[in-house]
Amino acid sequence: MNNIKKWHEHFNNPSKESLSALLAEDCCFYSPVVFTPQKGKAITMQYLLAAGTSLGDSKNKPKSESKFRYTREIVDGDNAMLEFETEIDGKYVNGIDIIHFNEEGLIDELKVMIRPLQAVNAVWESMGATLQANSEKAANES
Repeated sequence: MNNIKKWHEHFNNPSKESLSALLAEDCCFYSPVVFTPQKGKAITMQYLLAAGTSLGDSKNKPKSESKFRYTREIVDGDNAMLEFETEIDGKYVNGIDIIHFNEEGLIDELKVMIRPLQAVNAVWESMGATLQANSEKAANES
């Protein structure tokens, strides 16, 4: 199975385990709402799990009702660009995931770019709330 198919399989049936299996230990995540790159598997997982929860209107709905969808895909060797669309609080979001796979087929770099400005602001608010909630939940569990 090629690398991007593994990403789509995770996207269609998301879990911490399937995401962990996709990421290299030294992966680096470039968020559209964070100034510095997020380095390492653990922090990348936190951001990607939060994105999976907060992007689109899927927070309180089953995945089948989410408006998030990939609309275009460009793959060249170890690189992939996936364009996506969704909606957050009634605001249209258009973005691109730029993914690089290492020699082992694991993601070692993921950049997310989002437009328009209202979408960036909506993602920033939604991701912030989700990351905070996840942090509080983890603190309560320990």
